[in-house]
Order: sequence, then C-alpha cells, then structure tokens
Amino acid sequence: MQVVTVLSEHVAHCQGMGQQKNIDMNLVGQQLVGTWVITFLDAAREVVDEDRALQVIKALEAVNLAMGNDATGIDSLFSDIIERGPQLPPHLQAEVNKES
Repeated sequence: MQVVTVLSEHVAHCQGMGQQKNIDMNLVGQQLVGTWVITFLDAAREVVDEDRALQVIKALEAVNLAMGNDATGIDSLFSDIIERGPQLPPHLQAEVNKES
C-alpha cells in the first residue's frame, strides 16, 4: 500500500489494490506521503521502493486470478521473468559451486 496521509506518529491512511485503510505504522515508524509499505493485518511490516511494491501487487493479482480459476493474463504479470529460466539465489549458487 502507499501512504496517502499521515494521521499521527503511529497511523497513516494508505491505499492500494482498490482499498483504502488506516495502517498501523509502529513496526516501520512514521513514513512520508508517497512511501510504499508491505502490510499484513492492517499493519505496515516493511518499507519498500516502488519497483518492489509493483512486483508484489502483480504477484497478488496473479494469485487472485488463479484462485478465481482464470489464468488469462497471468503471464503478463510476470513479464520480467517469463522469458528466463530458474535461477538460484547467490548464496545457493555458492553451495552448488562448492560441491562441483
């Protein structure tokens, strides 16, 4: 969600994915208008940049499509990864290289 209005030191009015809610900001601290946060149970859990926020939004949209038994358009939500193969994160690549 994105902060729309700072209501107090601990609460911000946020919007995202068609919803508007007052979000508890205690875990991330007071944030400026325009800041993106990952929320769970009406509390901000992590401050993220806009690119990461849009990735999360696309992933949640894909889950909603899949849960509704409508896979149409899911590929477009993952255009950044659809053309590449699976890749191990760096810490696991190092483990594989050790075993070789």
